[in-house]
Amino acid sequence: MTTIPPGAVAAESLLVVVPAPAEPACSGPGTIIAGLPLLRRVALAAERAGFERILVHPRVCSDPRLLEGTAAVLLGAETVPAPMARLVLLPANVLPQARWLRALRDMPLEPETLSVDATLSAAVETTTGGDLLHAAGNADDLAELIAQLSRKLARVDHGDDPAGRFRLGGGAGAAAAETWLLRSLIKDTEGFMSRHFERRVSLSLTRRLVTTSITPNAMTLVSLAVGLLGAPFFLSSNPWLQVAGGLLFLTHSILDGCDGELARLKFLESPRGARLDFWGDNLVHVAVFSCMAIGWSQSVGAAWPLLLGALAVSGTAAAAMLVARQSAEAANASTGPLADAVANRDFIYLVILLACFGKAHWFLVLVALGTPVFMLLVRWGAGRHRAA
Repeated sequence: MTTIPPGAVAAESLLVVVPAPAEPACSGPGTIIAGLPLLRRVALAAERAGFERILVHPRVCSDPRLLEGTAAVLLGAETVPAPMARLVLLPANVLPQARWLRALRDMPLEPETLSVDATLSAAVETTTGGDLLHAAGNADDLAELIAQLSRKLARVDHGDDPAGRFRLGGGAGAAAAETWLLRSLIKDTEGFMSRHFERRVSLSLTRRLVTTSITPNAMTLVSLAVGLLGAPFFLSSNPWLQVAGGLLFLTHSILDGCDGELARLKFLESPRGARLDFWGDNLVHVAVFSCMAIGWSQSVGAAWPLLLGALAVSGTAAAAMLVARQSAEAANASTGPLADAVANRDFIYLVILLACFGKAHWFLVLVALGTPVFMLLVRWGAGRHRAA
């Protein structure tokens, strides 16, 4: 028998979806969660996690249409894995995050050792994958399969990660799974108001939009149009008009959250969509800052606010190009926590507060001074990321 060094990356990774024990009707593979059947979500998440093959027990998929458009295939007797394989066994009633599946695929594991969690999701690195797949195909459910494998392999329990997967059943149906899935879209780096207000609104909208044919790119264009519509309101020093512009600016920010949420929920993320979102967002900022500068210049009858506006606009454009370049160099590049804190969208509420007094243009001072600081923090964060 070939020996696999502990912690080595397996030659092939396979995800095997097996019937869950006592699976209730509300957690079946065809259960619709945020616009997609559960089984399709599992298959697409496994593709994102990097599994070479995704196998589905025939009893899990009675309708082949559930797998259309995915790389998943039915598990059959002719299925033969590579000589060395990392197999991840997933109950059919578990909704996973791609990062959680990737962690199971890559976790250090002793050869011929079965690692199991509280949902009976399991991982094993083996040279007898053919026998294991045969046992999986003949098992009535995953509990029976785990019991069989536990008699042959050393068994360990790996840490539970409720943030990485959701188990349907036991009173937790599609609505609860959808709520969990939507909440997982909230980023740790978001500001207080973004997390507790904007995300609540955008996720509520996304919950309704995800079942429609509206695409993430379409939402990006709607968000862009709303932001650009709000910019001219800052040409005036009238508080009411400035507040209207500020509220449109806030609406743009909320809708801008919906496009990313739709992309992740529908598995439609793409470099093109990310670029459209990024540059559209920055175009709105440039338009708003330009109108603020022009309006301020007209209200005081002097040209110096235009210079301040030029500094804000050029700084915004330079910072955008810096972030875009670093993102192109490394897909997982990080700007760093300090830069994320400086760039979070809670600044919009300061714009609205200043607008109540007809002084929204004062925000240009913060932009002109803060953008160079942001760029330095981005460079520093990128340096630390490369060092790590």
